[in-house]
Amino acid sequence: MNAHRLLVVVDMQRDFLTGALPAAGAQDILPRVAARIRAAQECGETVVFTRDTHGADYANTQEGRNLPVPHCIAGTPGWEIDPSLPVGKARIFDKPCFGSVGLGTFAAANGFTDIELIGVCTDICVLSNAVLLKAFCPEARLSVRADCCAGVTPERHATALEAMRACQIGIV
Repeated sequence: MNAHRLLVVVDMQRDFLTGALPAAGAQDILPRVAARIRAAQECGETVVFTRDTHGADYANTQEGRNLPVPHCIAGTPGWEIDPSLPVGKARIFDKPCFGSVGLGTFAAANGFTDIELIGVCTDICVLSNAVLLKAFCPEARLSVRADCCAGVTPERHATALEAMRACQIGIV
């Protein structure tokens, strides 16, 4: 039993896989992400998901003005976590921006000693949540599983991994 281990599955939603904003290589990592989730569940690790969540007013938000591609609109098929992933009864953190303060609060309150992140996009939401978790849980061992992440481009994926490594987040 690994009650002190947390696996964070970041934004594995249809819009980032095949929809409005597909990340480069996101479909390629899907089988590895599913396998990692199943392994974590079998070992008794806590598994949570984040879900990028926007409203119909997306175009009027700061993000919408900077990235004018409506995506992950709550209740639409693109907002849903890919159905091939074993979500089960995992907690889902809906987040209106890149990082989830709710996730950070949850991780700190539950005293996780090991936190691993997988998902998309490495250079935006994985990076944001990893740094946020480092702030909320400074003594936890944080890591990102590179082969279970995909960035906007392969170059931005690599740059994000280096940035996280510089912040003392392990790259597996």
